[in-house]
Amino acid sequence: MVSSYSTDLKLELMVTGENAGTWGDITNTNLNILQQAIAGYESVALNATTGATLTFSNGVTSNGKNAVLNLTGTLTSSVNVVIPDGVEKTYTVKNATTGSYAVTFKTTSGTGATWAAADKGVKLLYSDGTNVTDVNSELKTISLFTLPAVDGTSGQAIHTDGTGTLSFGNAVISTGKAIAMAIVFG
Repeated sequence: MVSSYSTDLKLELMVTGENAGTWGDITNTNLNILQQAIAGYESVALNATTGATLTFSNGVTSNGKNAVLNLTGTLTSSVNVVIPDGVEKTYTVKNATTGSYAVTFKTTSGTGATWAAADKGVKLLYSDGTNVTDVNSELKTISLFTLPAVDGTSGQAIHTDGTGTLSFGNAVISTGKAIAMAIVFG
């Protein structure tokens, strides 16, 4: 029986007794691929009109396996950055392109996360093998914790509603306001 390759990172999966004398090199390559997936960084130059298709080659490091991607290039139209269908992976991606055009990070046949034309920010993305999701856009309401009242019988809920408004019970702080808070444990 011969080696096969994992679905997501294309690690070489050796069978027992195979690759006598070379398994150490293959294992080291697999470890380099894992390192790339956990901590790898790469700048990816996008084509001005078509974007880029990231690679996932069997048994070698390749640009689509990196944890962090910096998208560069001067765009002349909206473009796609495409990963293969079936790949389940997380990414931190910065849109460092120039030109006022949208960039969509997606799977070959699925949907993706889009930077608007003027958005040059960073997104935390994940692919479920079918579609790519922008984690930050999915965070609508975050409940952090409840502060007890002075008498210890009720509390003040702290949350944000995704619009930049932070609420403490009945008190509301809008976007652009600063807040300082101390929590004392007795």
